[in-house]
This record gives sequence, structure tokens and C-alpha cells, in this order.
Amino acid sequence: MPEATPTREIFLHFSTWMEVVFYVVSAVATGIFLYGSYRRIQKYRRGRKENRFDNLGGRIWRALITIATNSTVRKGDRFGGLAHTIILWGFVVLFIGTVLVALDHDVLRFFSLKLLQGTFYLWFSLILDIFGVLFILGLIMMIVRRAFFKLPELNYDRPDAQDGKVDRSGFVTDDMLFVWLLLLIAISGYFIEGFRIAETMPEFERWSPVGWALASMSGSILDVEGVVTAHVWSWWLHALLVMFFIAYIPFSKMMHIFTDAANLVFHDPDTGRRLPSLPLSSEPLEEGKKASQVMGYTHITDFTWKELLDFDACTKCGRCHVSCPATAAGTTLSPRDLILDLRTFANEALGTPEWLKQKFQTGSRWPVQNKTDGNGHIDVADKVIRPETLWSCTTCMACMETCPVGIEHLTSIVQMRRHLVDGGNFDENLQNALMSLGDYGNSFGESPKKRSRWTKGLKFKLKDARKEEVDLLWFVGDFASYDPRIQALSRIVAQILHDANVDFGILHDGERNAGNDVRRVGEEGLFEMLAEDNIKALKKAKFKRIVTTDPHTLNTLRNEYPDLGAEYEVLHYTNLITELIQQGKLPVKTPQKRKVTFHDPCYLARYNGETEAPREIMKAIGLELLEMPRCGTNTFCCGAGGGRIWMDTSNEQKRTSEQRIEEALDVPGVEVFVTVCPKDYAMYTDAVRALGKEDKIVVKDLIELVAEATSDSI
Repeated sequence: MPEATPTREIFLHFSTWMEVVFYVVSAVATGIFLYGSYRRIQKYRRGRKENRFDNLGGRIWRALITIATNSTVRKGDRFGGLAHTIILWGFVVLFIGTVLVALDHDVLRFFSLKLLQGTFYLWFSLILDIFGVLFILGLIMMIVRRAFFKLPELNYDRPDAQDGKVDRSGFVTDDMLFVWLLLLIAISGYFIEGFRIAETMPEFERWSPVGWALASMSGSILDVEGVVTAHVWSWWLHALLVMFFIAYIPFSKMMHIFTDAANLVFHDPDTGRRLPSLPLSSEPLEEGKKASQVMGYTHITDFTWKELLDFDACTKCGRCHVSCPATAAGTTLSPRDLILDLRTFANEALGTPEWLKQKFQTGSRWPVQNKTDGNGHIDVADKVIRPETLWSCTTCMACMETCPVGIEHLTSIVQMRRHLVDGGNFDENLQNALMSLGDYGNSFGESPKKRSRWTKGLKFKLKDARKEEVDLLWFVGDFASYDPRIQALSRIVAQILHDANVDFGILHDGERNAGNDVRRVGEEGLFEMLAEDNIKALKKAKFKRIVTTDPHTLNTLRNEYPDLGAEYEVLHYTNLITELIQQGKLPVKTPQKRKVTFHDPCYLARYNGETEAPREIMKAIGLELLEMPRCGTNTFCCGAGGGRIWMDTSNEQKRTSEQRIEEALDVPGVEVFVTVCPKDYAMYTDAVRALGKEDKIVVKDLIELVAEATSDSI
């Protein structure tokens, strides 16, 4: 007898009524899925408009590469990344296999065509068996990781405890239901295969190695009738699990399959470093009137559709939670919880169903929705996300750097801060700083005429770039101009540039604070005023490039001023020093044989991707660099950014600057803590003093070490 053609029957031993029931259940599950998806889409449509459809082809391609390589998930978590990669590709291959089965049985057979037969079927069976095993392995790894690794990012405790009146057990149930449901679907699929093969044991089914092994075992235990019964029951179990999975997707964590992919498509990597201007009002306009600007976000419908998508894209992985300096300092801010709270509130306010969610009980500070008001008209920045939580953010962008799915926490935080600033809801210290910036152009409250007084200790005169043409314009910044500790560093910079015969100048009293932190505080009007004054001064000057010692200034001049019509080549001083050393203009005369560790500034490394220039300098001048665990773009924060240096920080249980010094002290042999940012220098010298560790470690700016290695005049 000739061997049977390799193939399989989908509804083996099924009567007509059983097939009908299957298709009815499938239709119901699909209908529930479509309904839930529709409700989500309706929620996004309630958000403010935003154009994220430019270069759509490029966006889709970038997202596909990110998803295919799993690069953002693998970063910083090898075990979890490996497990997720295996699950991803196992799911993709098994899904493609399911689609091919449906296509073969539900479409092609009506055209007398058969896809799953012969050699194609054999390879189809082998590939699905292999990827099914990998899929199960990845799921087991995730279960083990969650159950036994005790990772802090998977701890759902809130920094803002809501007076103990919040229940997050729904999150835990949703997480475990997700992986266990997929695991049961995968395992039951193998049992279907095994029982089907066990009935006749055709030789070609050896191409299904897992199914063949299960068939061999079941054939030795069950008779033919038992095998048939087991096949039918396992088939129905598998089918019902799959149908429940499909129906459950839009109401659960499982929706991240779609929302994460969409969020990666519409993610803008430049969002944090280049904040949006004030949004326009979405209120209906009278004929002939122009839309007015809105001072930040008040209601949930003020958020853009992309920001509402951000909230749904969160998988609760906790990476932003454990990387956030405000969380580490013991404030009430957790980027994860901020996003999850906004998602919970958006779903409540806009009527989007979510089955397993966090629940706020009576006695918590969660706002109760007015059920007659479907617009969510509750002050989000005051009642949902508390002001003290928003003001705790250092805008270091660690949350966005670590997020694997492209959530843009910072824009939501700044937009809510703008609303708080507009309503005067901020502390007195910050208010005084903003008033000084408005009156004097600097946060020190000093006259602009004193801005260049730090130059008096120099033996040469610095050019005024507004009056004399220079190759290089040095934008000095507030701290480097007014803080006595930093003024000494500024004089060293000037001396080194002079010794290297660099043709440079400054704006003297024409310079104002660049506005980077002013903008991230939420004072957009003041930012625009400062930028306008600086741009006027820059237009009067003649230069080729700008250099600055302040990474905060670097970021806003490089990334935000171009939107205001002022586009220049802007360097950090470490880039310039690297150039001068490479060109032989700064020869090393006294190599520095010291063991140092280095703090990458957030605004240099994370915002602007510059990590190599400082390290090249340290290597060139003979320093032995011993890295801290958190370095490069994974750097920790000094705690000064986002206007925190101007605010009351009494809500911090342990300052991040002190935590960072302790981290440096744990690196064996370190003598010097190196900075390349004026704010870092100020924060860390204070931290060393506060910890009483002056005899253990000294804080130096890199320019001091460069001077010791290269200069005879300092």
C-alpha cells in the first residue's frame, strides 16, 4: 500500500454541529476583540491632534527593526531580553502557522487547492514544533524570572502609597494570566498533535518530533477510542483557550502586542531633548478667530492621542521605576506609576473598559469621576498626579532611555508642570528663581553687568564677540559666570583656550540663561523670552561655532533654538579639548597618574549621546578610569536638572548626589570623582561635604586635570 500523502485533517472526528459551534465561538471572540479595540481607538480620538505621520515608511521600518531584534527589551536585562526574544519569535511563527492553517482550510479548499501537504507540510510541521518548544521555554523563563528573581522593577508598591488604599492585585493577576494562558495554549496544541498522530502513527509525522514523542507515550497508555476522545477534548480545550485569549486582548496587558508596536512607530527619539511648544486650544472657534495657546494640560483630553497611546503601551516592566533618581531619592514620583495612573484615569474618564486594573478604595486620594460628565473634567495635574510628584522630576530622561516601547514620559510631565506654573502652584524657591531669571536673565538675581566679572582674574582680555569676529563663541552659562566655585573653573577654561591659541570670545552682558531648565520647569513664556534675548545677541556676533561648558545649555542651543530660527554648530568643551589634543595644540606635559571615576552628565550623555570625548581626554592625559556601574547613557542623575536645583528638596529621603558619591566610593582605588558640568560640580562637592568624605574622595572638573597635565601658566 502506498504511503499516505503528508497532510492532516483540521476537524478530525468532528461532526457538523461541532464545527458550527467552533465558528460561532470564534465569531463571538472576534467580535469582543473588535469591540474592545474600537473602544481604545475611540479613546485615542479624544486626544489632542499631533502630527506623527511624517516619514511614515521610515518610522515603520525603524519600528520593525527594533521589534525584530528586540534591541530595546534586551538592553540592560539579558535574561528577560532573551526570554522575550524567544517568546516573540515563537509567537510570530506559531501565529503564521495558524494563519496558514486557516487559509488552507477556510479559503483555499473552496478553490480545490491544498497548501498543507507533501514536502511543504513536512517542513511546516518541523518548524512549528521547534518554535513551539522555544515559545514554551521562553514563557517558563518569564515565569521563573517573575516568581524567583525578586526584581525590584516587578514590585508594584507605590512611592505614593495613596494612604494604603490602593489594590494592585489586578496587575499581578493580569501579568500571570498572560504568561500562563499562552503556556497552556502552547502545551495543549502539542497534545492535540500527539493524540492525532497516535491514532494511526503515519511515518511522515516523525517530522513533528514533539507530537511524535507524545503520540508514542499516549499510544502505550490509551486504546484507539481513548486516543480519539483525548484528541477531541484537547482540541476543544485548546480552541477555547485561544478564543478567550483573543477576546481578552483589548482589555488586558495582552493589548501591548498592538499598542507597543504602534507606539514604536510613532515614537520620536528627539521628543525629550526638543520639547514641544505650547499646544493650541482644541475648543471650537468662532469664525475668523485663531486658536489660542493652552498653558499646559489640565484635563485628560488635553493630552495628545500619542500620549494616550503611551499610557496603554506601558507593560509595567518597571525599568523606568528603578532607573528614576526621584524614585531612588524617596519622593512620590515613579514614572511607571505616573503612566499607569494616567491610564487608569483616562480609561475611567473616557469609558474605556479594563478588566484587571488597580483599584482605589475609599480613603485614598484618587479623584472620583462625575458620572454625568464624560469629558474627564478633573484637574489632572492637581488631583490625579499630585503637584509634589510632578515637581520631583529631574527631567534626566532616564525613564525614556530605559523604556523599551517608546513611552515619552517627559512631555506629559512638562505639560502638566506648565499648567501648575500658570496657576502659581509651585514652591517659593522656584518662584524666586524664575523672577530673577525674568528680571536679570540669571537665577542668581545678579546684574547682567556682573556676568563677565569672573574674567578679572585673567591676565588677558576676553573678546566681546558682538564687537570682534571670533572663530569660537563661548556661551558661558549662569553657574560658570556667577557661582564663585565655578568661576575658578571658567578661568581655567579661558586660560587653556588662550594657551592653545584659540580665537574665542564671549557675549559678556549680552548673554542670558539659555532656558533649558526654565522650559523643563514649565515656564514656556520665560523660556521664549530668554531665547529671544540670546538669539538677538547671537545675531550681533560673528563666529563659526559655539562652545559651552554647560551640558544643559548645550542641549537647548543645539536642539531647541533651531525651532526658533537660530541654528548653530554647538560643542561641549570636551569635544573642543579633544580636538585641541589631537591637533597637538595641547601637548601633555605632566601625565596624571591617578585613579578616577567619571560621572556622565544626563544632558551630555543621555540627551546628546556624547560619552567618548571625556574618556578620550582622560586617556590622553594619563588618568586611569574606573567606571561606576551606572555610566554612559545609563548614567545616574545629580538631582539638579529640571529646575530641581532651584527647588525645596526636603521631600527627598536620600539625595541622589549623595547616593552617587557612595557609588563612587564603592569602586576600589578611586581617588578623584570627575565631572564635566557646572551643576554636577556644585552638587557633588556639596554631597562629599554632607557625607563627610572629604578625606576619601575629591571632586574635580575634568578641565582642572587637563590644566594640570598640559599647562604651565595655571
